[in-house]
Amino acid sequence: MSSSEPGRPARADARRNREKLLAAAQQAFLADGDAAPLESIARAAGVGIGTLYRHFPTREALVDAVYGAELDDVIASAPALLGQLPPDTALRAWMDRYASFFATKRAMIDTLRPGWASGRISTPRGRVTAAFGAILDEGARAGVLRADVDPDDITMLLLGLLLSTGVEDSPERTGRLLDLVVDALRPRA
Repeated sequence: MSSSEPGRPARADARRNREKLLAAAQQAFLADGDAAPLESIARAAGVGIGTLYRHFPTREALVDAVYGAELDDVIASAPALLGQLPPDTALRAWMDRYASFFATKRAMIDTLRPGWASGRISTPRGRVTAAFGAILDEGARAGVLRADVDPDDITMLLLGLLLSTGVEDSPERTGRLLDLVVDALRPRA
């Protein structure tokens, strides 16, 4: 029986192999982009190509898993930032973290976009919007962020900003644009 049957937990060795594949893929994608040879990824993980395909039947599935795992870390940082910083400062720090993630994953977007459009893989937009929503709610309660803003609108605004800035744009410019977004979210006098 396969360890990937619905409702059945994966065997410990299968979970370890999956984690090794994700770590190897993350390194390979950083070095060579998401077109890194799958055989090299399997070899770096210490498994055969068949094991890679059992866990990730397509390149798109592997790219999605790496992207999703790293996005999980970014999403999970929102509550931690809110626990350490005032909400408006936490918002800006979280947007910096998301922008950095986005910049390093820009090449993956082209691989993931067809899967998102077709519904084969789930879009992360809802998760990003939920993180924005939590920060905006805290900011509204504290009186430092507007209460009349739809978090999905901010997600769209941020995605548009990040998609329009390219590798030729400096991090300083991206920072200035993010400052403008935060300023737009402050309550009006």
